[in-house]
Amino acid sequence: MGKADTLREYKKKRDFSKTAEPQGGGKRSSRKPIFVIQQHHARRMHFDFRLELDGVMASWAVPKGLSTDPRDKRLAVRTEDHPLAYWNFEGRIPEGEYGAGEVIVWDTGEYENMSRKNGKQISLKKALAQGHAEIELFGRKLKGGYALIHTRMRGDEKNWLVVKKNDDHADARRNPVNSEPQSVLSGMTIQEMAKAAE
Repeated sequence: MGKADTLREYKKKRDFSKTAEPQGGGKRSSRKPIFVIQQHHARRMHFDFRLELDGVMASWAVPKGLSTDPRDKRLAVRTEDHPLAYWNFEGRIPEGEYGAGEVIVWDTGEYENMSRKNGKQISLKKALAQGHAEIELFGRKLKGGYALIHTRMRGDEKNWLVVKKNDDHADARRNPVNSEPQSVLSGMTIQEMAKAAE
């Protein structure tokens, strides 16, 4: 599948004459692949977790955001791939458009694929296809290992879990979703972005 194919669903859902979201494109900003977590106040508040993969951003909607507590198993619902240029998108998606509401870049940075099978490293693409991927995040708020596990919970193919690995960056007391609400790009909270966009 080419990049254009993987973005077909993304483009089908949006009217680019109305929304400022990027249509495609975007360049790598670093040697290592990047990740972004966008807080998104659509019908309900959630966090969009995106990983650069084969020139696009593989994406999951995480209702409660990523945790730093290894005991938390956070639901992550696979959504359509987004263009690489989406990594720094902030602002308001207009009423009537898919995902209408405010978006901020809650965290971003590089990541490393740590996925293994039988002791050997495998590509992230292969790991996701097999339903168990492991990555290390080098974000401004989130660092360390996370696992993405395909659960097919409630019989839904799109349901995954994202779980913090028990490493030096694990912290059961820290709750960055609540304690660090600002965008790492603009410094605005989602509420401030709503006011600014108004």
